[in-house]
This record gives sequence, structure tokens and C-alpha cells, in this order.
Amino acid sequence: LRGHCPKVTEFLPFALPFIIRNQTCFSIIRTGGIIYRERPCGMDFEKLTTVMRRLALEAGDKIMEIYADPDFEVRSKSDESPVTEADEAADAIISAGLRAAFPDVALVTEEQSASHGQSVSTFLIVDPLDGTKEFIKRRGDFTVNIAYVVDGTPIRGVVYAPSKDRLFITTADGTSVEETGDFPKAAMGPNAPINVSTPDNDALLVVASKSHRDQATDDYINKYNVKDSKSAGSSLKFCLIATGEADIYPRVGRTMEWDTAAGHAVLTGAGGHVVRFDNHETLHYGKDDFANPFFIAYAPGVDLQKP
Repeated sequence: LRGHCPKVTEFLPFALPFIIRNQTCFSIIRTGGIIYRERPCGMDFEKLTTVMRRLALEAGDKIMEIYADPDFEVRSKSDESPVTEADEAADAIISAGLRAAFPDVALVTEEQSASHGQSVSTFLIVDPLDGTKEFIKRRGDFTVNIAYVVDGTPIRGVVYAPSKDRLFITTADGTSVEETGDFPKAAMGPNAPINVSTPDNDALLVVASKSHRDQATDDYINKYNVKDSKSAGSSLKFCLIATGEADIYPRVGRTMEWDTAAGHAVLTGAGGHVVRFDNHETLHYGKDDFANPFFIAYAPGVDLQKP
């Protein structure tokens, strides 16, 4: 069942098969006289969707304001990765908004190193400006990423690409849509469900990193029959699979959970999957230091190749 709160804890002996959905969780009654009832996870998904969307848009406005400045500040963090005033300004907007709306939910954000030492499996996670290198080079492929992870699984997320006017979001029921129009802050505008493609393994559509593509990535891509290969920055790569514009995205390089959680949630809500590169097991979250192994995002039906 797509978009549920994955805490099945109670089994009750009733006979009629039906599904009950409430504001936050699902209870499932299956045939055979068993109810699988989920313990409420305490999250109001309508509120979560509204808040994440609004904060992403507000952060995007600030990012574009700084993007228009020809002399915005760029510094290097301790790991030598770049950070700009846009990263920090967007993070301030998002983290303050999430803490105010969900004070009892752990928050992990790229720009606040103190949050990286937490040991959590259910949490909000933020990359306020994913694709900082794309931002600095003014190539437009940068996004605002906000996600909600439950028991190690990203179940809700928003990915906003302000320079491209593309907004992808999981709705309250966990399905993914792309919103179009003027993106009003108060309420969601026109939107349409998105779904992964039905891949043709003799003519696959591949997307790979724009800033981090290397020989190892190309060697793996060469294991497939590729019709077209494109490059994209930030978590847009997940969204291109979610909309059917690509079939597979292999990442043979370092990423962090804040880079991937929102895109992972959007892709899941569109019917796609994200697995580890080494053993093709589902990619989980809440790992030590929030660091990811290599991974593959793909549409079901792709005949995954071993490394």
C-alpha cells in the first residue's frame, strides 16, 4: 500500500476485507479474517505536505534572490565542498519553519553539523540547496529538498527546482504529483499525478550526475542497452525517473541522505525504487553519519545489472 505509516502492530480477527484511511495512517483488513491495524505514527500528513511545500517555495524565493546577485558569497566547508549564502539563508527558513510546525520530530539538515550526530530512524531531513556547484556555475540544476523518514524509509518529500519552475511533491496519501502554474504559497495549484515509465531494456533512458559523472559511472551504464543518456544535477535525477523521462539513475559516488531522501520519496510515490548498488537491497536511512552507499534509482522493469 503506497504511502502508509509502516508500523503494523496489531492483528484483529474480523472477516470483511476493506481498507480504512484516516488522516495520518492506514488500517488494512485483509481477506482470511485478519485485520492488519497500524499504530498511528502521530504525523498529520495534510499538515506536513502543506508545510513542506510552503517552506520549499519560500526557500526557493530566497535562493533566486541571491542567484540574481552577480557577487554572492562562496566559501568552502571543512570537507572542501562549497557553501553559499543561499544555502545558509534557505536553511534558516526551512529549519525554523519545520521546528515550529513539528517540534517533537528530529530534524537533520546539511547546513547544521550539530544535527549530524543524532541516532534516529524517524526524522525530517533537509538539503536547503542541493546542487550548490550547479548554483555557483549558474546552470540551474539545483533544488530544495525536504523529506520525512519513518523507520528508515523516506515516505514524504518535496523537490523544488526554482530556476526551472518545477515542483514535485508527495501528497498526503503518499502519491507523487508535479505541480504547475504560479506556485501560490497558500495552497497547491494545478497538479497532475506522475508515474514511472515502462522501461524497454533494449532502449533504456539513462540519467546521471552532471557534476560527478566519472569513468566508473560510464562503465556501469555500458552494461545496459542505452537509447539515450542525459546529465542532470541535484535530486532532479530522481524526479526525471518519477515522471518517466528516464528509466535508471546509477550513482557510483559519495552522497548523503539529505541529497537523496526527498527525491527517493517522490520516486517511491510515482512507483519507482532506490536500491544499494552492491546488493540491490532497498536503500535505508538513519545510517551512521547519514552517509549513503552507492545506489541505483530505477523504474520497475529495468533488468538491473550487477556491478
